[in-house]
Amino acid sequence: MIKFIGFIDSIVSDNETIPMILEKVSLGFPSPANDYLETPINLNHYLIKNPAATFLLRVSGQSMVDAHIGDQSILIVDRSIKPKHHDIVVASLDGEFLCKRLQLKPRIALLPENKDYQPIYINDGNHLEVMGVVTTCINQYI
Repeated sequence: MIKFIGFIDSIVSDNETIPMILEKVSLGFPSPANDYLETPINLNHYLIKNPAATFLLRVSGQSMVDAHIGDQSILIVDRSIKPKHHDIVVASLDGEFLCKRLQLKPRIALLPENKDYQPIYINDGNHLEVMGVVTTCINQYI
């Protein structure tokens, strides 16, 4: 199940930037990074390439966890990108919204990224509409 949280004008206002540290963070021993500040970035410009065709939505469920899309993740979806084989997409299948990996060959299917879920094969009687391509997943840890 997918809950739309609406179209957006921005994640942060166009004038707001967030400092970005130039130094890559180690997953091992911590390193002081204050001396390595890069020019601040605007998350709108960094994450959203086509604002007029972009929307956010919050997901519900576990079928995409192996693609790092978990319950309550927020997806950035671009409607202007033509979906390709193996893209992660938001689609409407017979009126139900889904987030899955798109398979175009050898047979059209919506594939989960969790071994506990089955692929959804598209048959002649199904109505499939791809709403957009997922470009970013935002996960919160606190």
